[in-house]
Amino acid sequence: MKFTKPLSLLTGAALLLCSSVALANRFADVQVNATPLKDSVYMLTGAGGNMAAVATSDGVLLIDSQYAELADKIRAKLKTLSPAELTTLINTHMHGDHVGGNAALAANANIIAHANVKTRLSADNNFDRAGLPKTTISEKTTINHHGVEMVLEPMPASHTDGDLLIWFPKQNIVHMGDLMFQGRFPFVDTNNGGNVQQYIENTRYVISKIDEQTQVIPGHGELTNKAGLQKELAMLEQTLAIVTAAKQQGMTEAELIAKGLGDEFKAWHWNFITEERWIKTLYQAVN
Repeated sequence: MKFTKPLSLLTGAALLLCSSVALANRFADVQVNATPLKDSVYMLTGAGGNMAAVATSDGVLLIDSQYAELADKIRAKLKTLSPAELTTLINTHMHGDHVGGNAALAANANIIAHANVKTRLSADNNFDRAGLPKTTISEKTTINHHGVEMVLEPMPASHTDGDLLIWFPKQNIVHMGDLMFQGRFPFVDTNNGGNVQQYIENTRYVISKIDEQTQVIPGHGELTNKAGLQKELAMLEQTLAIVTAAKQQGMTEAELIAKGLGDEFKAWHWNFITEERWIKTLYQAVN
C-alpha cells in the first residue's frame, strides 16, 4: 500500500523551504563597507543599522551586529582591518537590525549593552541565547580597548528604553545608534519605551557636547556632523510644533495626514517611517 503525505503538509513544507531560501538570499547582494574615521576607528555599513569597529592588532571591537545572515561578510570585512579576533561587541539598543548577528559573530566575545536590552532580549524566545549581553550598563561607563578609550552613556528612554551613546573622546567621534536617522524621519518605538519629547531632548544634549569637527555616526544614513544633527533637530522641533498646533485646533489625525506636514519635509519621508507614520507618532505623543 502506498502512503502519501497530505497536500497541506507538502504545501507547508514547500512554503517553509521557499521562505528559508528567501531569507538566505535577501542579503546576497549586500556589500559590507568600512570607512576609516580616525586612528583605528571605522564606520561599517551593510544592511540594517550602521556599525563601527575599533580594529587594533591586539583585538577587534564591534558596535552593533546587523543581521545573522551577514555575519560571514562582516567577519570577512573585519579581517581586512585587523587579523585579530573579535573580543568585544557593543549593542546600541535592542532592535533586530542591530543585534541580529550577535550570536553568529560574538558568541565567544564580551557582549555589552544597556541593562534593558538584556531584559528585553531575554524575554524574546526567538532570540539566540548565545547572543545575549554578558555585561550590562546602567550608568556612564568608560572602557579601554587596547588604547582606544570609549565612554558608554545610557540615555533617558527616547528611541527605546535601552539606548546607549558611544563616545570616542580622543578621536572626537560619537556613535548614536538609532538616536539619529540621518536625513530621515526617525523611528520612536513607543512599544519599547520610546518617547518623542525625550528623543528631541537627547538630540539637543548631543549637540551641546560636540563641535564642528565631531564625526557623528547615525544609526541609519550617512556619516554626518554637528550641522547634520542640528538640521535633524530643526526638523523634529518644527514637525512637532505643526502637529501640536493642529491637534490643539481640533484637527483629527486623519485630517492632518491628508493635509501633510508641508513640502519642506517631503525629503525626510522614507519607506519605513513615512510622512503618515511620523504624523501618527507625533499626534499620539501630543497631549
